[in-house]
This record gives sequence, structure tokens and C-alpha cells, in this order.
Amino acid sequence: MAVGLLIQYAVGLWVSVYVTVPARDQGGGVLAAVGRALANGPASLAVHAGLGLLLLLGSIVLVVRAVADRVGFFVVTSVVSLLAVQDKTGRSAAFVNNGQDGASLTMGLLTAVALLCQLVNLFRLSAPHRGSGQPMR
Repeated sequence: MAVGLLIQYAVGLWVSVYVTVPARDQGGGVLAAVGRALANGPASLAVHAGLGLLLLLGSIVLVVRAVADRVGFFVVTSVVSLLAVQDKTGRSAAFVNNGQDGASLTMGLLTAVALLCQLVNLFRLSAPHRGSGQPMR
């Protein structure tokens, strides 16, 4: 997830600087914006949208796994990461719909929040559990 978020961030920067969203793609809701981005391109926008959907799915999986393992710390950080990715998806649709620069900035900041949560999870998982010498699960 952390690597995916970094790639998404880089592709998002590319899209925000070098891609103009076609006027025909503006207007509509989240699903319409994602569908138009995937179907009509440009290619970098389609890659960005597809990766965003994969990250949303991956975030949901992490929350489910954290809840199943019943480790409160990971539940909280995974839910915060999911909410950031989910809100980013909505902001992405707003950006496709109206091209507002503020939506682009918010997408970058939300990606940073999700990435921070994932890095904290990785750090916590790699830390030895007290008394056992084994990483915490």
C-alpha cells in the first residue's frame, strides 16, 4: 500500500501538471468521473484513476484484516488511511468535474495522510514485541 500510494502521488503530480481534463469529461458524480477517466483517457489520467481504485480496494482489505486481528492500533490507522483514500477519490472526481486547483492540493495532502498511516503501520509491525523478541502482529 505504501509503495502504491507513492506511485499514485507521482502519477497524480504528473496529471495535475501535464494533463488537461477534456471538457467532455466534466460534470457528473464520482462514478461517472472515474468511468470517463478510465474510458476516455488521457492515458496518465486513466492509470491514475485505475490505481486509485486499487488503493481504495487495498485500504478496505487492510481495515478488514486489522479488525479480524483485533489490534486496535492497526484498526485506527487503517481506518484513517481508508478515509483519506476514500476522500481523495471524491476529490479526484471533483477535480475531473470542475478542474479546481484546490481539489488537486487536497488530493495530495490526503495521499500524504494515507501514506503516513501506512508507514506508521510498517514501523509498528517491524518493532519487536515486548518480551518475545518477535515483531508485533
